[in-house]
Amino acid sequence: MHCGPSVATFPHALVVREIRAVIDEARSSILSGGSGADLDTLAQIAIGRLGDFERPSLRPVINATGVVIHTNLGRAPLGAWNPIAGYSNLEYDLEAGRRGKRDAHLETLFEALLDRPAIAVSTLAVNNGAAATFLALHELAAGFEVIVSRGELIEIGDGFRIPDILSRSGAILREVGTTNRTRLEDYIDAINERTRLILRVHPSNFHITGFTVKPELAALTALGRERGMPVYEDLGSGNVVDLRPFGVHEPLVSDSLKAGVNLVSFSGDKLLGGPQAGVLAGDPNLVQRLRRNPLFRALRLDKLIYQSLENTVRNVVLERWNQIPALQMIRQSAEEIGERAKRLFPEAELIPGESVIGGGSTPDQSIPTILVVAATRDVNRAERALRHAATPVIGRIADDKFVLDLRTVFAEEEVALVDAMGLLG
Repeated sequence: MHCGPSVATFPHALVVREIRAVIDEARSSILSGGSGADLDTLAQIAIGRLGDFERPSLRPVINATGVVIHTNLGRAPLGAWNPIAGYSNLEYDLEAGRRGKRDAHLETLFEALLDRPAIAVSTLAVNNGAAATFLALHELAAGFEVIVSRGELIEIGDGFRIPDILSRSGAILREVGTTNRTRLEDYIDAINERTRLILRVHPSNFHITGFTVKPELAALTALGRERGMPVYEDLGSGNVVDLRPFGVHEPLVSDSLKAGVNLVSFSGDKLLGGPQAGVLAGDPNLVQRLRRNPLFRALRLDKLIYQSLENTVRNVVLERWNQIPALQMIRQSAEEIGERAKRLFPEAELIPGESVIGGGSTPDQSIPTILVVAATRDVNRAERALRHAATPVIGRIADDKFVLDLRTVFAEEEVALVDAMGLLG
């Protein structure tokens, strides 16, 4: 068998493994009545497979869909940051010269971000929003009842359902009200000696309109104080900045805390604009209980995510919007996007359109944008061609047109995007 010199760069055992696999597959094909292949062809197949080991599976792509928090493309895009190589003071207190806590790198920043007047706020972070919910329910209500409105028994991404998470935590679900109408009296009537927690879930991936009612958050927290039990709110999308001027209407984490919610959880990779994480914030005593729960160690973040999350939260606190890509993208106007589209594609058809936040947040809300229409009659061919470009470009098909939304395209990606569009020739 003739193998090219590149084979010498691979470990001998790996070369043998792939050659044997190719020969076995060829033998099986012949025994099944298929045609055989010559040795050179088999050698090239084996070399190709070896080359696959050198190519990373996780690759950068250009998101031209206009979906800011794109679940399939990694949710919130991360800003520039430099991972610390070697060692770090992850769990070492440099001032005291002894072991410290990894939460310390985030706590001061979150205190500044989520401050409630005269009331301290503690935080901790775990590996995603579902983990935050699971940890809170397991610690605060395992073996006891949790009251939740039937209108908030939501399903989040990939089939995960709040009732299932609640059940696996060991807590007992006590449903109240109806899908569209739940009153404060429903919560009052459900409280008994086995109740340990009142749960409010923000339905961030849908909303119900029409004949609806639910108690104000302040009324719910007043009930919790009166009955001596905490109110926990799962906010999901984690909106920490007022984005209403830019067309995004989501409840603020700080408003929930100011309304008296004892514990709030939210995602790090949605409207916060950071890496995958689940943040829990609220009364220090409750947060301390969560930190002591043995499950916290299984769910906690690693050093790379801590550094990335710290970098994100610091930029939010200092209002460095241009260093938080998701928030910078949301703040762009349609006029700005249109001018950029004219500069990059002066001959292309431009049409008004809508960008969306995505990531299971802000249902039925969109932001005006300008779309670039690809000059092609075969939109499916155009989609495939750009997806297989040197730097893959992910666009979208709308009204039988293949379109690009520059809201979600980074400035440094413009040359690669223009080159990719040239493939449609």
